[in-house]
Amino acid sequence: MVLQKEVTNGLEWRIRVEDVSSETLVPAASLASRVWLGLKNMIVSLVLKVWRFLQKAWNLAVDEPRKVIHCLKVGIALTFVSLFYYMRPLYDGVGGNAMWAIMTVVVVFENTVGATISKSLNRICGTFLAGFLAIGVHWIASQSGDQLEPLIIGASVFILASAATFSRFIPSVKQRFDYGALIFILTFSLVTVSGYRVEKLFDLAHQRISTIIIGTTLCILVSMLICPIWAGKDLYNLIIRNMDKLANSLDGCVAEYFNHCGGFNESGEEAHKKILSYKCVLNTKATEESMANFARWEPAHGLFNFRHPWKQYLKIGASIRSCAYCIEALNSCINSENQGPAFVKNHLSNTCLKVSSTSSRVIKELANAIKTMKKSSTVELLVGEMNTAVKELQNDLKSLSGLCNPTQQSEAATPENKKTEKISKQMATIPLMGMISMVTFASLQIEIALRIESLVEAVEELGELAKFEHAENKPNLQPNIKVAPDEQRDEETVKTFQKV
Repeated sequence: MVLQKEVTNGLEWRIRVEDVSSETLVPAASLASRVWLGLKNMIVSLVLKVWRFLQKAWNLAVDEPRKVIHCLKVGIALTFVSLFYYMRPLYDGVGGNAMWAIMTVVVVFENTVGATISKSLNRICGTFLAGFLAIGVHWIASQSGDQLEPLIIGASVFILASAATFSRFIPSVKQRFDYGALIFILTFSLVTVSGYRVEKLFDLAHQRISTIIIGTTLCILVSMLICPIWAGKDLYNLIIRNMDKLANSLDGCVAEYFNHCGGFNESGEEAHKKILSYKCVLNTKATEESMANFARWEPAHGLFNFRHPWKQYLKIGASIRSCAYCIEALNSCINSENQGPAFVKNHLSNTCLKVSSTSSRVIKELANAIKTMKKSSTVELLVGEMNTAVKELQNDLKSLSGLCNPTQQSEAATPENKKTEKISKQMATIPLMGMISMVTFASLQIEIALRIESLVEAVEELGELAKFEHAENKPNLQPNIKVAPDEQRDEETVKTFQKV
């Protein structure tokens, strides 16, 4: 193929081929323009990323303003402690170790008052103990001669650092004094080793301890006096929210099961979130333990006196999670492929809804008792109603098993057996897996009721330890569920069976 090239006005190439067709070629962009285009795209991309980051930061600040308050409090504490470095009289009092006060504020200031006090006291105690031991070891080593002095110092560092590190593996020490053990190792090693070359070791230790006391004291004051965030109150609110979520999830789960099986698919996004709210309860164990640990360090505040029984909240949280595990199993029954026939579920629906309603009312009453710090006057009555509903459900399960056994019914020629003889024959044709799913669902509700009784005992024990006041008597509010009488319900079941 023969190609011919022509230049037209010096702006483009035109190529002619054998079939007399032509194609215009645009000259490639210059190197400078390509560089500018790439730089422009990079700048635009960077600006967009920064803008998205600022939007996320703004949303976080709007959703959780307490985090913004904590940041401002840290800034205030650092500003005040910096005065020891800027003002000459204060700087002369603590010397060049004023920087230790700034470092103390950075590492000690936490979000809650309890966490700040815990780390502050751990740092002070660890520094004091390590400083005094380091000075004692230095004095003993200095009296032993130049040859034995480095050996004594090295042996003391090895023994005490190893012992302190081992103590961090002890659960009780790790839970409350882990940070103090870490500070002890750091301070003892620094003071002991530096004392071998520093002459005025006592002055050095005194200045560092003084600056640490100044930093921790300032952190505690700012944390308690400026918009305090109490770990105990957070734990208290968390337990109440978890109990409300548990009650709502139980009601929603049972209602969803029977509405779905009856053909009433009215569960929207809100109902779905309500059912799955139990998952938030399952993931709060570590948070509860951390809050309870920090709450023990806090002074009396609000509704909580000194030495409030914070450990009892952990028992309540464990009982709540125990119920939540059963609700998780209930939720799996909703999504099970082996669903039983609708007429059998209608036989159990009234009692199951009654059990869930009374159970959730007990949980909400317990949550209200903790919220008001008053002993409930109706919780025993509500527990009695729950147990009555559980017995009715157990009787329905027994009657269901009787319907599944036509041989036993045929032996006793009673009107009821004759009435349900046809039902029994149809019950024998029900798939086994569907029956297992329904019986499991009902049995899980009974198990939840039993675990709620343990929750009641834990809350009552909290009331005794925290000295809850006695609440005024409340009217007996019956559950808002219309349950048909046993005879009427049996007749409806018979009619449903006959239709099938």
